[in-house]
Amino acid sequence: MKNKLVMPVLKWVGGKRQLIETYTPLLPKKISSYCEPFIGGGALFFHLQPKTAYINDINQDLMRVYNVIKNNVEELIEELNKYKNEQEFFYTVRDWDRDKYLYKSLSDIEKAARILYLNRTCYNGLYRVNNAGEFNSPFGFYRNPNIVNEPVLRAVSAYFNENNIHISYVDYSEVLADIKKSTFVYLDPPYDPVSETSNFTGYVKNGFAKEEQIRLRKNCDDLDRRGIKFMLSNSATSFILEQYSGYNITIVKAKRAINSVGNRRGNVDEVVVRNYE
Repeated sequence: MKNKLVMPVLKWVGGKRQLIETYTPLLPKKISSYCEPFIGGGALFFHLQPKTAYINDINQDLMRVYNVIKNNVEELIEELNKYKNEQEFFYTVRDWDRDKYLYKSLSDIEKAARILYLNRTCYNGLYRVNNAGEFNSPFGFYRNPNIVNEPVLRAVSAYFNENNIHISYVDYSEVLADIKKSTFVYLDPPYDPVSETSNFTGYVKNGFAKEEQIRLRKNCDDLDRRGIKFMLSNSATSFILEQYSGYNITIVKAKRAINSVGNRRGNVDEVVVRNYE
């Protein structure tokens, strides 16, 4: 029985909440074990609520949040209750990672609370780091953001602890190498940019270039050879369409929500790639 309170705890670039209904008919009929190596906000994962899952992301700050929710949810809630929706306080907390000694001295609970707080109060809920790996989204000026969503945090913690959920932050290829044949893999990598100005890979400092997209496709080829079902999302660029031309491709419409120019936010084509019907 799914718990409606088990839902994403973070807003994330490229989040899939709006596409759940579109994706549902494209999923395998039965998913007993699930793997998502680029978990991000985890909209599809939290929607499916599999009993066995392998969730991973190269972003250590993100995966620390999930680990703390699993292991220290009450301490996390207590810490979050100290945080204020005030501009000066926001920039003080945001700048903690500018002081490497200070940041290193923080507990995992404090680091996780910081990410949740910044995500709820920064502009557009946009997790973004600069080339030094420092959080750099500005204050959002929201009147009453839900900084401490206690029921959701507790529900997600219970879900993590009552099921067989493996949490890691390694390169995605390490996760895929160990996946068993019965596991369904959903891949939601940083997208291939549709134009020179639309390249957004700021959730990790090193980005995700064309060479990475090719390496990912080779990993998908390996999954296919091993008889493992996978589904992948990406932008519908000619490069991506060419890379996955040997697979089952469905074009879907998704809302672009992170363009700084409001009238350029709208429906764009994305691909869903599958190695099954």
